Amino acid sequence: MVLSQESIYVSVSVICAGIASVYDFRYRRIPNLLTGPAILFGLLLHLVLGGPAQLGMAALAGLIAGGIFLVFYIAGGMGAGDVKLMTAVGCVVGMSEVKNVMVSTVLIGAAFAVVMAVRHGRLRQTITNIARLVRHHGSEGLTSHPELNVGNSNTLRLPYALPIAAGCLVTFYLVSVQGLSR
Repeated sequence: MVLSQESIYVSVSVICAGIASVYDFRYRRIPNLLTGPAILFGLLLHLVLGGPAQLGMAALAGLIAGGIFLVFYIAGGMGAGDVKLMTAVGCVVGMSEVKNVMVSTVLIGAAFAVVMAVRHGRLRQTITNIARLVRHHGSEGLTSHPELNVGNSNTLRLPYALPIAAGCLVTFYLVSVQGLSR
């Protein structure tokens, strides 16, 4: 069986995000020694399999994915490791699948957050906090809320590498189904 380029890229993203999930879950951090080489490997993989044009598109995918997550980091809602991991995943999957990974990751992340809030008996507080964050960012822009941010150990914090890995898995499934239907 010959794998398509998309299958190869998404498979590598699943491995990268899976390893990051273990670290994020256990240590609440994602090591630069994982994300840095993953970015370089993703770009190199696109260069080897697709040439210079695909290398450029993979770099653009990494910038888009990382840039969107950077907004949440600046606003205080996400750690820098999550941004670097999403940049790496974008570089690995490239432009053809970055949208699927991003949408899947965000939806799964939202579902994980709701489950986590319910599990800790803090759903009502979480909804109130979301309203507070919307008001804060509406008046203060992308500044971190003084209380509701990832630096506050009293807030619920989701190891976001888990939804990123799950988003990669969903995308792998989608690519596999598309490959089977051809």
